[in-house]
Amino acid sequence: MTQSHPIRQNTTAVAKPMSRRERLAAWALRYRLPAVTVVAAAMALLLTWYVIYGRHGVSEWRQARAQDRALQAEIERLKKENAVMTRHVEQLKNDPDAIEREAREKLHYAKPGEVIYTLPAQESAPQTASPK
Repeated sequence: MTQSHPIRQNTTAVAKPMSRRERLAAWALRYRLPAVTVVAAAMALLLTWYVIYGRHGVSEWRQARAQDRALQAEIERLKKENAVMTRHVEQLKNDPDAIEREAREKLHYAKPGEVIYTLPAQESAPQTASPK
């Protein structure tokens, strides 16, 4: 007695024709995974593009960060300049020697008996004699 294995049985069943609905369902099952993969990849690409170049993306963030660094440097420079000017004002308020030095330099004041020499301003390029 030979028993055949149920999987190995050679049955020749005639496939019955599929209806339109069955063909559509078979097509959907067959192409569902590739279609979902393509849609997911497209959405990932769109999201990546938006993150980099979108309204609040990385490129705008970098630009704002560079502007912030420039403004912070400007603030630090102005703070130092302000501190220097504040010290200068305090010296002028409290130190008579500082007041005298400022008057002599800016206003060209002199003590009695002193002579002030003023040099002409430096020329940037020597003048050449023009032919007549």
